[in-house]
Amino acid sequence: MFVAFNELSESARTWIYQANRSFTEEEIAEIKEKIIQFIGEWTAHGADLKASFEIRYKRFIIIALDQEFNTASGCSIDASVHFIQQLEKDYKVDLLDKMNVSYRQGDFIAYKPLADFKKMAKQNAVSQNTIVFNNLVTNKEEYQNYWEVPARDSWHARFMK
Repeated sequence: MFVAFNELSESARTWIYQANRSFTEEEIAEIKEKIIQFIGEWTAHGADLKASFEIRYKRFIIIALDQEFNTASGCSIDASVHFIQQLEKDYKVDLLDKMNVSYRQGDFIAYKPLADFKKMAKQNAVSQNTIVFNNLVTNKEEYQNYWEVPARDSWHARFMK
């Protein structure tokens, strides 16, 4: 069951998928329609799941599920991963590779392989003050407060001098 994002509780489970490129406006419109359809049909053992999504910075797909309504099962989580894999194929984009880092360079969102980000940290091309996207947040409250943070406040800090 699709609901507005702001209707989900702060404890709603979140999954963040970062794209290796920006989506076009046309792609975003199509992806939104596909996500709404997927969420509308998403179930766990036949029970509706209450969920929503956001697309941020033309690059991040955030799916949130209110587990107080119904809990996701292994099969329903698998279904969401298969859905994301289909988006990857449809739009020739990488959404599931967790070994990449997104961070801000002014108003631009940069995307680098983790190895390159580590090198940049050693060269002081990024710092503890660099705004990074902590895609490991697990619920809506963390997403809203700790997703876009200085590197010093996320797991990225381990690479800074």
